[in-house]
Amino acid sequence: MNIQNQNKVALITGANKGLGFGIARKLGKQGITVLIGARNQEQGKKAVEKLRFEEIEAHFIKLDVSDWQSHLTSLDRTSIESAYNAIAEQYGKLDILVNNAGVNLEFSAGLPAPSQVSLDVLKQTFEINYFGVVAVTQAMLPLVHKSDAGRIVNISSDMASLTLHQDPNFKFYNYKQLAYDSSKTAVNAFTVHLAHELKDTNIKVNSAHPGWVKTDMGTDAGELSIEEGAATPVWLATLPEEGATGGYFDEKQQPMPW
Repeated sequence: MNIQNQNKVALITGANKGLGFGIARKLGKQGITVLIGARNQEQGKKAVEKLRFEEIEAHFIKLDVSDWQSHLTSLDRTSIESAYNAIAEQYGKLDILVNNAGVNLEFSAGLPAPSQVSLDVLKQTFEINYFGVVAVTQAMLPLVHKSDAGRIVNISSDMASLTLHQDPNFKFYNYKQLAYDSSKTAVNAFTVHLAHELKDTNIKVNSAHPGWVKTDMGTDAGELSIEEGAATPVWLATLPEEGATGGYFDEKQQPMPW
C-alpha cells in the first residue's frame, strides 16, 4: 500500500462490475478510498462488499450518469447533484474522477450501417457516453479543485480515433459503429478542451483506451483481462506532477493518434 495515497478519494462511475470494478479494485489496493458510482444500489453495495473483503476502503455512491437533465421542479435534485453533495459532505474533496460508465447499443443491435443507425440509438448513446461524462465532470470539478493533485480520466476507446478509422491496417477498420465511436471521439474532444482550460492548475485530464477487455461489453472475445485493462486508467489516475495532460493513451501507456 502506498502511504501517500491513504487520504486520497476516487470516484469511479459504472464501478459495480467489469472494467470500472477492476479500476476501483486496483486503486483501492494502493490505499485510495474508492467510491463505487452505480445507479443500481443492490449491485453497487455488493461490489463494495467484495472490495471490503479484500480490505479495500470502499463506499457506494448512487449515481446515474444519464440523470443530468434538469428536473421539473427546483426541489428535485438530479442523481449527479445528490452524489456531489454526498461526497462534499463526507470528504470535502475528490482526488480522482474516472468517467467509466458507458454503453454500446449498436453491438446488441447487430451493427447497423451508419446510414441505418437510428437517431434514438445515437441520442441514448450520447446521453450516457458523452453528456454523462461532461455532466459528472462539471459537477465534480469544484471538489477536484480542492485536491492537491486532481486527476480526471475519461475512458475512451481506440474506436474513437479518426486517424485509425482511416487506416486500412487498423484491426477494426471494417468495424464501424457510428453512435459508439463518435460518442468516444466527442469524449476525446472534451479531454483536450478541459485539459487546456485547466493547464495552469494541478489537475490533469486524459483519455484512456483500456484495450479490448473481457467484460459484458467487450465479450469473452476480449484480448485482455479486467486487471490488464485497468492498468492505463489507474496509471493516469495516479500520474506524478510531471505527468501528461490532454493526452490519449493505449493499453500500453503509449500515446494514440487522434
